[in-house]
Amino acid sequence: MNVLQTLGKQLLVPVIKLESADSATPLAETLLANGLPVAEVTFRTAAAGQSIRNISRDVPDVLLGAGTVLTVDQVKEAVDAGAAFIVTPGFNPAVVDYCVKQQIPITPGINNPTGVEAALARGLSVVKFFPAEASGGVKMLKAMSAPYGDVRYVPTGGIGAANLGDYLALPAVLAVGGSWMVPSDKISAGDFEAVAGLVREAVKLAQSLRPPH
Repeated sequence: MNVLQTLGKQLLVPVIKLESADSATPLAETLLANGLPVAEVTFRTAAAGQSIRNISRDVPDVLLGAGTVLTVDQVKEAVDAGAAFIVTPGFNPAVVDYCVKQQIPITPGINNPTGVEAALARGLSVVKFFPAEASGGVKMLKAMSAPYGDVRYVPTGGIGAANLGDYLALPAVLAVGGSWMVPSDKISAGDFEAVAGLVREAVKLAQSLRPPH
């Protein structure tokens, strides 16, 4: 099973912001133990690279990605640390082309048909729809996906338990990204019991909204 197939099976991509790399391993263990073996560690903090390294070393059963990747140097840092896939907030041709050339799985951020076509031109069929809610949400995604039957989307941004079902109801949605089950304040406080409860609830909700087939 490849990266994208795994994401589609799990339905959820926890988008994680870590202030300290010391939190990385216990968080990944919490995700794995509670039914969500996926982590997208974002380059929004200086701890990202070491966090990815720690998870890759200590919890190898978690499918590990790097998010908020803005430069080729960050791609190299992430992959060197053990990231299996790259997620970008926008469509940076330099970053996308590098990943395609190096055969590194990448989900580039788009929020319009031009972005979809840029991805298709590079042989990519999975894109991140970001920022989802601010870009028109389900209505926009439904309209945008109509001409591109083979493209799958990972909507992220403004999605939580209350509107998760609206997105998972769309066949074009592969998985949904979100941080509601991995809140930064709980992680920073070391309250992994609270995170575990949120993860279990999110997994149960996602599977009830789109049962495995």
